[in-house]
Amino acid sequence: MKFYEELVAITHEIIAEAFSDKVITPGVTTSEDVVWWMRQKVTELGLETWFHPTVDIQRNEEALKDHIEAFSAGYGNEIIQPGDLLHCDFGITYLRLNTDCQQHAYVLKEGETSPPDFLVKALQEGNRVQDILTNNFETGKTGNDILLASLAKAKQEGLRPSIYTHPLGLYGHSAGVTIGMWDSQGGVEGPGDYLLYPNTVYAIELNTTVNIPEWGKDIRIMLEEAGYWGDGEFKYVNGRQTRLITIPAK
Repeated sequence: MKFYEELVAITHEIIAEAFSDKVITPGVTTSEDVVWWMRQKVTELGLETWFHPTVDIQRNEEALKDHIEAFSAGYGNEIIQPGDLLHCDFGITYLRLNTDCQQHAYVLKEGETSPPDFLVKALQEGNRVQDILTNNFETGKTGNDILLASLAKAKQEGLRPSIYTHPLGLYGHSAGVTIGMWDSQGGVEGPGDYLLYPNTVYAIELNTTVNIPEWGKDIRIMLEEAGYWGDGEFKYVNGRQTRLITIPAK
């Protein structure tokens, strides 16, 4: 776990640098420019990626893509502009361990010193779904039990969640209990029937859809962080995102 903490910290540091004005010049840099910067950074560090990173953009004037389109076709190669909400999916491999992380950044518009309140609140809703999910972790429960209880609680609170958490370790999608899949929110036959055991690591992967009246549309807050289930206790391996990264940093 000591090595895992360091590896997740490196993952977070690469994302923070990628989502900075060192890499991104609004109006010039594209989402694919950032993707390939991340690949190059990993190579220069002597590490590997276990899947090709993605960077996508949600913005005021564009409709939210559905799950199938977002997961299969992505968001294309777009020029990053002020006011964009950026999202990445990124993971690295070192010492046979794998990380898997999704975080968000906001590109400040002229005159802004912080993200708009409606995006701050949207991220908080994503964090709340994380809390609901991890509060339902219990040794001996099946993944489907954890999934259904978490979805029910989140919906009771007025959230619109989707949970697709998987084991993490020597493989990116490692051996162990599956807690939902993005296209199987009623339970996952087989892997979802496995039991949760202590001393295991998971990619706490999920999203929540949030309506943004200021943009006249829904957005999707997509989060993923490495989490450790110990002896009756859950903790994030190296913390989690609770504040939007800003470009430039503030």
